[in-house]
Amino acid sequence: MTKRLEFYKCNICGNIVQVIFEGDGNLVCCGHDMELLKLNNDNNDTNLVEKHSPKIKFENGNYIAYIDNHPMTEEHYIMFLQTVSADKNEIKSKYLYPNETIEICSAEYEKISAYSYCNIHGLYKNEEE
Repeated sequence: MTKRLEFYKCNICGNIVQVIFEGDGNLVCCGHDMELLKLNNDNNDTNLVEKHSPKIKFENGNYIAYIDNHPMTEEHYIMFLQTVSADKNEIKSKYLYPNETIEICSAEYEKISAYSYCNIHGLYKNEEE
């Protein structure tokens, strides 16, 4: 069974999808079950987690999620940044390309979570405290 807002990846073609509505069954791509992406925040390499986990600041009435110490080259870059309101009813995504600034501005919520996805190191999350 899938859960709302989970990310899945096809290990054949590289497609990544996010669940909008929960459902029974498996997500399939290229004739194979897709892999549920797990957060890499528990990685023992704290330097790796620090470089990939989004930071969150409140500025001028908005939350800003950003990453300030990650390469943005053709070979290694953050592919997307996403913010999610605490009630999970409002989501904002920004798809990134090499040489872009890793930042997304979201409206003011009571609390937000932010996700980032690196093309090499995978999925990371941070929550505003």
